[in-house]
Amino acid sequence: MCGIVGIASTSSVNQKVYDALGLLQHRGQDSTGIATLDGSHIHVRKGKGMVKEAFRTRDMRALVGRVGLGHVRYATSGEAKNELEAQPFYVNAPYGIVLVHNGNLTNTRDLERELATRDMRHTNTGSDTEMMLNVLGSELQQLVGPAGLDAEQVFTAVSRTHDRIRGSYAVIALISGYGLLAFRDPYGIRPLVLGRREGGKGRTEWMVASESVALTASGYELVRDVDPGEAILIGLDGELQSQQTHPSSQLVPCSFEYVYLARPDSIMNGINVYESRLRLGERLADTIEKYTPSGAIDVVMPIPDSSRPAAMEVARKLGIEYREGYYKNRYVGRTFIMPGQEHRKKSVREKLNALASEFEGKNVLVVDDSIVRGTTSHEIVDMTRQVGANSVTFTSAAPPVRYPHVYGINMPSRHELIASGKTIPEINASLGSDFLVYQEVDDMTKAITEGSSIEKLEDSCFTGEYVTGDVSSEYLAWVERSQLS
Repeated sequence: MCGIVGIASTSSVNQKVYDALGLLQHRGQDSTGIATLDGSHIHVRKGKGMVKEAFRTRDMRALVGRVGLGHVRYATSGEAKNELEAQPFYVNAPYGIVLVHNGNLTNTRDLERELATRDMRHTNTGSDTEMMLNVLGSELQQLVGPAGLDAEQVFTAVSRTHDRIRGSYAVIALISGYGLLAFRDPYGIRPLVLGRREGGKGRTEWMVASESVALTASGYELVRDVDPGEAILIGLDGELQSQQTHPSSQLVPCSFEYVYLARPDSIMNGINVYESRLRLGERLADTIEKYTPSGAIDVVMPIPDSSRPAAMEVARKLGIEYREGYYKNRYVGRTFIMPGQEHRKKSVREKLNALASEFEGKNVLVVDDSIVRGTTSHEIVDMTRQVGANSVTFTSAAPPVRYPHVYGINMPSRHELIASGKTIPEINASLGSDFLVYQEVDDMTKAITEGSSIEKLEDSCFTGEYVTGDVSSEYLAWVERSQLS
């Protein structure tokens, strides 16, 4: 999970990209980067930490041009602490290409060998994004003729890139002297949306981004999602061309985007995130009623912020009082996307505090969006008891996370997942709660996709079924050995 944005403007683009990245900051806090294109010149600035920490006035002045892209990073491949792996990445041939990527490639071992022996290209990091950039660059270089580069050659290069890479990817790139390129994997696992607005001299300005909130809050109209397997090319003159570049694409978006990752005020793949979370709460209420003894709950409490819509709907449907007793320190990062288990555990108490008067003597139903490693959940149960709760029923708006996620979410090891190989009563004992209720997989799917044309979600971390068809037990074992978490 990262956040990416690309803008083709009629005026200086640096501030526009900076502002859009701020709207996507929830998608990554490890590092950030911006690149701009000024004719044939590419300018790049990147740094560790959040957007407001990484860029200074001198950086922004150096980012000259009317076409640009940006990235906020949450590490799922390579090393979170390695500054060399901050995006965007750059190669100088052909023409000069700079690229950002949200997702995770699953065939990096093959790509590493191919790049060294077939393409004769060197990569300087373990980043799958750098590998993808070099694959794209190599395919473009084979197609460029004396007359230069045209849209058809770009789309052919993207099609060939699809043939060589596997996994999840939403990509934005700048090609020196030509413009902005964006494309999405054939399953549309990671999101990418397109927006426009009227710019100077009657020209259209374009934006592509991970979530619609980056568009609408910046004054752009949401046009549509970039289709799975589709490539979009926006020239320096603002002309947009698009083409389907994969022969058998189908939309299978990531379920975790709707459960946790995306902002509630976003729309992705035609699905309103906030409304999908309300529906998750509505279906969860039925399961709670089925498995929890009558009279065991006095009050419903959400864990802020992403579980709030589900908790409100649980309380409404069960006819139980909704209260807010947990308060969040907004100056501590999201514990789920922090690198390192020790860092996550330390941050839980810094991040949340419980108001004792809301808990004392009450039977509390806690609603969270999901339970992954269980670190946060266990600390919350302890905290809730310490402030006087009579009993704690813990509920998750998502099903048990039992399997590694390999498509761009930092869940590489089964050993880290509290639900892996355990029954729900065993998980309940580990958390220390009185009752534990999870969403059913089928209910989650129906809640998210209701009212859309989507028939299937990428839900491998709940079911162990990997949509790309190339994830073997050997590969998962390799990921567990090699991936830092």
